Amino acid sequence: MKKVAFVTGGSRGIGLGIAEHLAPKGFDLAINGVRDEAAVSDVLEHLRTLGAEVIYCQGDIASAEARASMLAKIKSHFGQLNVLVNNAGVAPKVRADILEAAEESFDYVLNTNLKGTYFLTQAVANWMVEQKETSPDFEGSIITISSISATVASVNRGEYCVAKAGLGMMTQLFAARLGELGIPVYEVRPGVIKTDMTSGVAAKYDKLIAEGLTVQPRWGYPDDIGKAVAAIADGAFPYSTGQVFVIDGGLTLARL
Repeated sequence: MKKVAFVTGGSRGIGLGIAEHLAPKGFDLAINGVRDEAAVSDVLEHLRTLGAEVIYCQGDIASAEARASMLAKIKSHFGQLNVLVNNAGVAPKVRADILEAAEESFDYVLNTNLKGTYFLTQAVANWMVEQKETSPDFEGSIITISSISATVASVNRGEYCVAKAGLGMMTQLFAARLGELGIPVYEVRPGVIKTDMTSGVAAKYDKLIAEGLTVQPRWGYPDDIGKAVAAIADGAFPYSTGQVFVIDGGLTLARL
């Protein structure tokens, strides 16, 4: 029986890059997004051409009802879940200095990027524990896509940095809790990745990269993240639970 992966925010950007590498690895896919299914039908068909059975789970992970509904759909359709890829996230609607940023922006970003992800992970972890108890040979893992913003301060989007730092501790917590059950938990930290989310600041990063921001002088792409996540999901790092995989072209490498 093929393994099943649930990729939140999987219909575009980094999430789609991940899904495009999981499908050829033999995973069937549950893809989450907030858009109507009709708006992502071409993406879903594309993933099916890569060999996966694909279902779409529409919903906002910030909503407890949506999280429960999406997991119920996966359980009803596939009857199992082997890999959770926490990828869905939002950026502040307005980049504002932390001395001026609004509380509403903090709530908006944290409710999705941290709270929603935390409680989705909790629900999936409990389901994985049940699957492990029912079938001792069950293989499951949880992979959270955070960001170098977990450690690199951007004072015009503090809420985003705080959320990503929280995901780092979330990974450690669930890794510690699930280790005895043989369910590894990982964190992947992308650097500057060319997606819809970074399109508004493309000129800024083009300039910074040209000036040496990254050791490897180029943008990162969803494909770079997809390759890493697929390797982790496929079991290439079974003894690395709780660890951080940094995919940033050397941006955070200390240099003189």
